[in-house]
Amino acid sequence: MPSRSFPPDRRRLTALRLSALGIAAPAAESPVAAVRHLLALQAQDYTGALWSIGLRTPGATASSVEAAHHAGDIVRSWPFRSTLHFVAAEDLGWMLALTADRELAKAAGRHRELELGAADFDRAERIARDRLRGGGRLERRDLLAAFAEEGLGVEGQRGAHLLGRLAQSGVAVLCGQNTWTLLDDHVRNPRHLDRDEALRELARRYLSARGPATDRDLAWWTGLTLTDARVAIASVDDEFDRLEVDGATYRMRPGLDEAASGIQLLPGFDEYLLGYGDRSAPLAGRAQTDIVPGNNGMFLSTIVAGGEIVGTWRRTVRAKGVEVVTQPWRELSATTRRGVERAAARYAEYLGLPLLAVG
Repeated sequence: MPSRSFPPDRRRLTALRLSALGIAAPAAESPVAAVRHLLALQAQDYTGALWSIGLRTPGATASSVEAAHHAGDIVRSWPFRSTLHFVAAEDLGWMLALTADRELAKAAGRHRELELGAADFDRAERIARDRLRGGGRLERRDLLAAFAEEGLGVEGQRGAHLLGRLAQSGVAVLCGQNTWTLLDDHVRNPRHLDRDEALRELARRYLSARGPATDRDLAWWTGLTLTDARVAIASVDDEFDRLEVDGATYRMRPGLDEAASGIQLLPGFDEYLLGYGDRSAPLAGRAQTDIVPGNNGMFLSTIVAGGEIVGTWRRTVRAKGVEVVTQPWRELSATTRRGVERAAARYAEYLGLPLLAVG
């Protein structure tokens, strides 16, 4: 049952978001359709991001989701907030064109600290194009070794920033957990949008997949200015319904139904939390440190009951199957415990493993 600190307006926000995000009633016909619907989803936790896609796709398995990545239907890069995201392959180019200059400018100070200049980035691009041309693929360690072989230092954080620059400038992209290839070779049919078109596309798809959401949520999620977020929303405002909660204006797609109460086991970086600047609704009065211990940036996987986060969970894969261990923040009702067991069974099915225990 939800806590008494979970007021009706916040309950409505979470119920609508569970529907909009494709969590309560997954309906995507394929992993790439799930990613395309979400516009982008945070993906620095690779295993968790695959589950974020899988839980939104009926019948999906970890293998089928990863296959879509290897095939080039979905890719990983840094289109927003200098953070890894999965995106549909055809969308990455216009996203980078919209956000990369701002993100690279933010990184300039760190690049100076690492003594990385234009000549270093140019050399990294030349090496990457030479080693990856013709559809070639290299693991991260091998690409970094290629840099080092040609006298380009990769010690400390230099290697990570060289690779990040290749990604954000549209040269290279991740086509596997740690596998790199050239973006132009890998993505054969990219979409090309001018800035105004890109802002409209961004707002339309963000609000469709995450609404109810505010202009500040969009600005935070993209890393764009609040002014740009407001311009983007204004360009599509007549396409969305409005909802007023606690003095803030939320937009959402018309006809969106509130999700019925249900139980979900979400990975730590799922868009249910990471898709918004204001995460107070699902936390229902809990501190964010309850899911990000020590504010270390690592989000724990969450148990969601009726829209409210009621605890955390983790998995342990063993030779004979998978165990799911839960850490509820309060005693769960028998109905909620049964819902957790069903959600754990779905997760085991997705992994293609027997469910050994739910504890």
